[in-house]
Amino acid sequence: MKTSLILSEEKSMIIADIPCFDLARTLDCGQAFRWEQRENGDWHGVAFSKPLTLRQTENGIAFIGTDKADFENIWRRYFDLDRDYDALCRRFSSDSSLKRAVEECNGIRLLRQEPWEALCSFIISQNNNIPRIKGIIDRLCRLLGENLGGDDFAFPSAKTVAEAGVDGLAPIRAGFRAKYIIDAAQKVANGEIDFDKIYASGLDEGRDELIKIKGVGEKVAQCTLLYGFGKVDAFPVDVWVKRIMQELYPDGLPECANGARGIAQQYLFHWRRTVE
Repeated sequence: MKTSLILSEEKSMIIADIPCFDLARTLDCGQAFRWEQRENGDWHGVAFSKPLTLRQTENGIAFIGTDKADFENIWRRYFDLDRDYDALCRRFSSDSSLKRAVEECNGIRLLRQEPWEALCSFIISQNNNIPRIKGIIDRLCRLLGENLGGDDFAFPSAKTVAEAGVDGLAPIRAGFRAKYIIDAAQKVANGEIDFDKIYASGLDEGRDELIKIKGVGEKVAQCTLLYGFGKVDAFPVDVWVKRIMQELYPDGLPECANGARGIAQQYLFHWRRTVE
């Protein structure tokens, strides 16, 4: 049974009591690329074709521009609100390095993104930096996504991207990644890559399905499984994580991370990159 998180409900705004949720650390730690912080400190983004503004307040998190139905049907799952992160962090804290990571970077939550958007975004992320990744994704959404009103655009469907073709993606300036984006879009649109099968599969089977796509290797596959399919034991390894593993965990992550290695990785990655 779901726990009630809503403290108050006003027109187009929900205020929710969500422990262990730091907006900046969650939205700007490299797991999603469509959230931006405004001058007033609010965060604004689009997910599942729904614009949303978020504000950290003394009373909780304000979800601005939404209603109770979307909070329950979209945002509760997107922000992984039914997982007990306090309990998870207590479990991680049995290891000294993870204990420092969760204490110094408290509040990171896993974002449960739409699988196609996660797959496409991490193809774009290859050999790239975050500002440029965000720029390419923004141009892709403006070029092919539905205008949701004002300056908000939906992430385009795999079918729409596939129909554009490599030449049609020229305005987003994705470089060599364009051909990989199109191959992924075609395989998803025609059902060759079966998302339902990946949801129902273990990590190895899910990875094997995703690496059928040109340009998708181990890291992109693991990122897609973690952020797009919510498989929290998926374990993406980039330069930072490789360095962490060599220095702290040459024999692998400690037992306390088993079953949630992807979440442990988020804390270690953000800690090492921003604090350590």
